[in-house]
Amino acid sequence: MKRLIIFTTLLISFCLQSEAQNIDLIVVRAKVIDGDTIPQMYLPEVNVLGYIIFKSPADQRRFEKLVRNVKKVYPYARLAGIKLNEYDALMAGLTEKEQRKLFKRAEDELKAEFGEELKSLNFTQGKILLKLVDRETGTPTYHIVKELRGSITAFFWQNLSRLFGYNLKEKYDPEGKDRDIEAIVKMIENGMI
Repeated sequence: MKRLIIFTTLLISFCLQSEAQNIDLIVVRAKVIDGDTIPQMYLPEVNVLGYIIFKSPADQRRFEKLVRNVKKVYPYARLAGIKLNEYDALMAGLTEKEQRKLFKRAEDELKAEFGEELKSLNFTQGKILLKLVDRETGTPTYHIVKELRGSITAFFWQNLSRLFGYNLKEKYDPEGKDRDIEAIVKMIENGMI
């Protein structure tokens, strides 16, 4: 019996000792306030989207249509942002003549790959695409056209677009009138839709 008690005591002490050695330490920043040490941890941003309550079935249909349109044009806007950053990096050390050649080649490639798909967009999808390009690049479409094609071409396209109800100079406003589009984009990015 004495041996059983010694064996059990040794086993328990061995288990406690091994558990004490397996403690993981997490080192964090801390701040001392009135003699108390308070850890400071930085957490990633979390977007909380509430349940959408529509005032009428017409509002629900309008929102569902907006979701379909944004889902259709959002990949093109993301691609535009990526390609624009790519070409800006490529054009950095080139002369103006080489930049025009590179831009013309890139324009021809993009037209061949996406020209027909972009031509098939309807009016609303086109407006949403312009706003999303501004969201992805941080620059209104007018300024992009002006930078890549020149002021005269940008002026021409701005006036032509104004005839059809577009505005290439319009900024994307995620807090104001474009908040529904922003909510849909965040849902797409989070995999909710």
